[in-house]
Amino acid sequence: MTDAPHVPVCLEGVIEALDPRPGHVVVDATFGAGGYSRALLAAGATVHAFDRDPDAIAAGSRWPETREDPPRLVLHPVEFSQMVSALAAAGVDAVDGVTMDIGVSSMQLDQAERGFAFSADGPLDMRMSQSGRSAADFLNEADETEIADVLYHFGEERQSRRVARAIVAARPLETTGELARVVRKALGYRPGAPKDPATRTFQAVRIHVNAELDELRSGLAAAETLLREGGRLAVVSFHSLEDRIVKQYLRDASGQTGGGSRHLPQVETAPAIYRDVSKAIRPSAAEIARNPRARSATLRHAVRTAAPAREAA
Repeated sequence: MTDAPHVPVCLEGVIEALDPRPGHVVVDATFGAGGYSRALLAAGATVHAFDRDPDAIAAGSRWPETREDPPRLVLHPVEFSQMVSALAAAGVDAVDGVTMDIGVSSMQLDQAERGFAFSADGPLDMRMSQSGRSAADFLNEADETEIADVLYHFGEERQSRRVARAIVAARPLETTGELARVVRKALGYRPGAPKDPATRTFQAVRIHVNAELDELRSGLAAAETLLREGGRLAVVSFHSLEDRIVKQYLRDASGQTGGGSRHLPQVETAPAIYRDVSKAIRPSAAEIARNPRARSATLRHAVRTAAPAREAA
């Protein structure tokens, strides 16, 4: 294997949480550049890796582990929300670990032609799968209210209506640079400010175009179904919306929802799906120095119990 082009975030913490061993079967739900998969393979595990980005799958298909007999790296070119059915088709009904690195990959951010960032001008695309409705399609076709709602809910943009109004007035928008300029003008951006206000809009549109939060919820439910007793889940998120979903999911799945009132009838508590749920783990200062993109990362992990997966999962 050649060296990975990007440094995986929270790698040591993820591998420690998963505790991979020879013979283990582990799902890398977000293959990307393969940083987690590389470490899992080195520990002797068999990895089933998912990525909806055809570029990531094409790069992974050149790894020698895909050609072993049987292969120790199996690539699935679909969304990780489909991991239950994809693994069933591969003859796998239970796994020892699942890891997810949520959001856009460094590779995607660094390629201007993918349209995820405004650091370099490129087409207003943002599609992880490189198919379906693009960011330009959404911004040029949606009405002002829908755009404002997306910016508010997925970007936590407090001035979402003002930004949406400016976007509609400037249509058609075709490039990342055009969108960034419209947002900056609407919000009165001054060069040198600590954070570019276009960041929130880009995050919101990307999440909407790729249905990322729905995908995360479905992926957590799929992991619950697949993990055997003692199996381990490790999730790295990069902003509050993602982390809130993971935190609440683990609270609910581990029975940490808090006690009921003594004045109300007692409700039977469902068996815990996970135990040993971690608190939020942040990257060390040394890791952030090596990889500045790690600064917003949060790792949470847990261990699967013997309780049956919930029907919703």
